[in-house]
Amino acid sequence: MHTYSHCAEPVPLAAPDATSAALAGQNRKIQVERLGLTPYEAAWGYQEQLLADTLAHKTRNRQAAEADLAPTATANYLLLVEHPHVYTLGKSGKPEHLLLTDQQLTAYGATFHRINRGGDITYHGPGQLVGYPILDLDNFFTDIHRYLRLLEEAVITTLADYGIHAGRINGLTGVWLDYEDGAPNPRKICALGVKCSRWVTMHGFALNVNTDLTYFGHIVPCGITDKAVTSLQQELGRTVPLSEVQDRLLPHLARLFEAELTEKLVNASL
Repeated sequence: MHTYSHCAEPVPLAAPDATSAALAGQNRKIQVERLGLTPYEAAWGYQEQLLADTLAHKTRNRQAAEADLAPTATANYLLLVEHPHVYTLGKSGKPEHLLLTDQQLTAYGATFHRINRGGDITYHGPGQLVGYPILDLDNFFTDIHRYLRLLEEAVITTLADYGIHAGRINGLTGVWLDYEDGAPNPRKICALGVKCSRWVTMHGFALNVNTDLTYFGHIVPCGITDKAVTSLQQELGRTVPLSEVQDRLLPHLARLFEAELTEKLVNASL
């Protein structure tokens, strides 16, 4: 099992693998589920279920190969959610980076969870677009750094649709504004934190759309003390519908991953 931090040092975006799509048994369809406002624990449990199902499928495929039988394609999913106020701490995070007591958490209507991704502490809440890709990278490419860079690139191109110039900061994962060397006010608009087991991913990205940024003031996000956070709403000076941002993001993800996205209708939150 490999765990990768949203604070991990990025590497340059790799060139596409022209032969990868032709590999036997690959499935480049991604099922998109828009889950709406969903408690963090419910979404985490659903991710774990999909991950376990995919890993079991891969085990069956390995057993089939040993019996000279053809494998069957594994599935890929993308969960799009919005969470009630919650702070999550990765495996390598420092508990002291949460600056609230249990009583203060309750007063702010927030919860706290230690989780199994890498990295430090982050915040999720209403008005934030959270994406959880549960992808079998054997269907695409087996390169976790390229995977992270493509998630970033999808967000960067989505922000460009709104006239916002965003990019990366050397040594830091995520998407930033005023990211160029020497820029006076670098600020983070999207965080990444993922886990990968046998090339199956979970956790993902959190894009601040209409997020209440004051909640970031109660943590040391990713252990970084000298940079700010921002949101699409703050940069544009207006509220932006989350559904609109989702609609703009999905085609970019499809293009970058050379994937076919299909949408499953979901009637209610988990």
